[in-house]
Amino acid sequence: MKKLGLDIGLARIGVALSVDTLAIPHSTVPNDAAAITAISSFYEEANAVCCYVGLPISLSGSKTASTQMAIDFAGQLEACGLEVRLIDERLTSRQAAGNLRQAGKNSKQQKGIIDASAAAVILDFALSSEISGQLAGKTLEEVHD
Repeated sequence: MKKLGLDIGLARIGVALSVDTLAIPHSTVPNDAAAITAISSFYEEANAVCCYVGLPISLSGSKTASTQMAIDFAGQLEACGLEVRLIDERLTSRQAAGNLRQAGKNSKQQKGIIDASAAAVILDFALSSEISGQLAGKTLEEVHD
């Protein structure tokens, strides 16, 4: 059962795909009018069963402007029929940058792959959090409560 991980940014969306229990950075998609269609198509092509969307909240746990952007994007995906769960993504970009540095990538080399790497961190956390077949994270309904 394949799953997607998404890191929603203002300009780009990082995409990761699961292969068994591994989260693999896949690509980035421009965050524009075609993004929902592109991700929905990839979800279908991959025969994915769930899309984990990173939920950016502050370190104190409060919502930010980016939080609402991710919730709105997740809602559009869900309206297309995708199974969507939201995952706390605090510090994922920092962790992804650290992973890339350890792999020998400098800041300039990270620029094109940091978003997909952050999506892989989100997906890896979700896969690690799945318990006895239950999906990790929260539904949109649970986030709105």
